[in-house]
Amino acid sequence: MKELEGKMRARHGIALERNLWRACALAGTVLLLSTGGNAMAQVTRQASPAQKPPAPPQGPGQLELLKLVWSTMVAVDNANTSGNYSVLRDNAASGFQMANDQARLTEIFAGLRGSRLDLANALLVAPTFTAEPRFLQPDVIQLQGVFQIRPNPIRFDLIYQWEQGRWKLFGINVGPLEAAPPPQPAPQQPDSGKRGSR
Repeated sequence: MKELEGKMRARHGIALERNLWRACALAGTVLLLSTGGNAMAQVTRQASPAQKPPAPPQGPGQLELLKLVWSTMVAVDNANTSGNYSVLRDNAASGFQMANDQARLTEIFAGLRGSRLDLANALLVAPTFTAEPRFLQPDVIQLQGVFQIRPNPIRFDLIYQWEQGRWKLFGINVGPLEAAPPPQPAPQQPDSGKRGSR
């Protein structure tokens, strides 16, 4: 073995050593370990700053919040109209994609699709947020609100995750706003101050 190693080193030795050091320098740091008098190069990879995902911003501004909600309404409306949820799914966060395939999304949105609620009408007005945007985790935000459209207001509860440098859909609940039952008239109390006539 040593004889073969000697022949290889004599024939390719300098080029092999240079290439090994170049490869080690490109891949990460080089550690020299002593094993029975022989030096062996071991490469350890270090994560470069460019590989780290971008940190989520402090929170989306008002314009970005509106764009997120409006774009989600359009995506769901297009998916409901066409029956094809692949674009909605493909533009969502990876966790959403893993939990929902095309068939599952078709099933989930069947009721909304059947109601024929026109979500494109949401583009005509700004949403009214019923709660302040809330961070569920440092990279996950929840938006809740309603589009005050007559005769069918649209409610939404949307969750977005910061992924690959942008907010992506992570959870969704959209539908018609259930009308509050009309107020019932208060029961009339007998008026004890008036006397009836005979």
